Amino acid sequence: MRIEEDCIGKLAIDEDVLYGIHTTRALTNFPISTERTDPLLFKSLIIIKKAAAQVNAAAGTLDVRKSRAIVAACNSLLMGEHQDALVAPAIQGSAGTSVNMNVNEVVANLASAELKTIRVHPNDDVNQSQSTNDTYPTAGKMAALQALPPLKQALTFLIKTLDAKAHEFADVVKVGRTQLQDAVPTTYGHSFHAYASLFRRDLARLTRAAADLQAVNLGGTAIGTGLNASPYYRSHIIRQVNQLIDLQLKPAEDLIDATQNCDVLVAFSGAMKGLATDLSKVANDLRLLSSGPQAGLNELHLPAKQAGSSIMPGKVNPIIPEVVNQIAFQVIGQDVTISMAAEAGQLELNAFEPIIFRDLLQGERYLARGIATLTSNCVAGLTVNREQCETAVHHSAISATVLSPYLGYEATARLIQHSMKQHVAIPDLLRSEHKLSAAMIARLFSPMVMTNQETVPDLSIAEK
Repeated sequence: MRIEEDCIGKLAIDEDVLYGIHTTRALTNFPISTERTDPLLFKSLIIIKKAAAQVNAAAGTLDVRKSRAIVAACNSLLMGEHQDALVAPAIQGSAGTSVNMNVNEVVANLASAELKTIRVHPNDDVNQSQSTNDTYPTAGKMAALQALPPLKQALTFLIKTLDAKAHEFADVVKVGRTQLQDAVPTTYGHSFHAYASLFRRDLARLTRAAADLQAVNLGGTAIGTGLNASPYYRSHIIRQVNQLIDLQLKPAEDLIDATQNCDVLVAFSGAMKGLATDLSKVANDLRLLSSGPQAGLNELHLPAKQAGSSIMPGKVNPIIPEVVNQIAFQVIGQDVTISMAAEAGQLELNAFEPIIFRDLLQGERYLARGIATLTSNCVAGLTVNREQCETAVHHSAISATVLSPYLGYEATARLIQHSMKQHVAIPDLLRSEHKLSAAMIARLFSPMVMTNQETVPDLSIAEK
């Protein structure tokens, strides 16, 4: 054991661990779960420490030998070594100080071990020119930016797959439904194209919201004024971080604003919430349209992925849309947490960024993985029950809406009521009552006209 001391007092630390007194206290104070701070956030903090050591040495405020030792320690951590020393809890008090100090202590101990006769101090050397209040939010934004490409890639693949399905099913006419009641016909080509359009907007919103994450308050130290950071450091630190990892970071226009306000994180979370909401809506549609097969709509056939019941033989459930629904519920709930955490910030700092970044990063991963499984295990392999769709269209009285311009609204409504009461198809009623010619009836009830892909001119012209 070794004895370390801080402003609270002395504490015995296990001789074998690389972290120090602050991290040890955090492990005792925050036994909320076994979840550690996200690896991407740790990675981003380590990159900041490396860049800071290099810039401070160039500014002449940090001994060159210490700078090199700090850089070497950071490199070893970035290569995956000593990961068991990065243990700060994901949910914690003090605005991320425990995470920042966990990295400071580990880097300092590794650097000191390399120098042997020179001690590298976690605060004076590793944390020089910094504060948790600028390194932690910067690292959180860096982590969110790094977690975004897999999500965007998954979403792009889903859009392409939906576009392919729109082309594949362009000729399949189906009954439209509004408020779960029959509506005018459409096609499954239209339906899947609409899904693709929906997710294209989500992708655009995510991209716009992510651009604001590139503005960081690094160099602002405690409250954005840059106290204890040299002018050289403040003008060079973000440039140096960008050299180590190309995230195109830039200084926030107002460092004080960027230190205390989390609106850009709320906006990014909002874009993810919108995506989650849309995913859940589409998952609901897929479950409803594939319901049955005997007692449901049975218009879509989703790929069978596993047995759905321990008691009912042969039952297969829509498990992929179901898991996507649950991911959406989680992300939407996390958006509420993020919004409350951002609102709860006071004066010059928001103390609740640990839960914000924990939920943002988890949400990005959940969405990326959920979209990937939705695409590969469901959408790519789904098929349309063409026979069921055709039967439903032919027996839907609402398809007679196409007659309104020719017979009038009231006459068409009476025709529909008659059809439903007598269980007679609309075209058959029209023929029996000689209201329109056979050619006109055939044309009006053709798939192209019913789905408004082809218009019919004036009745007098059309009958010619």
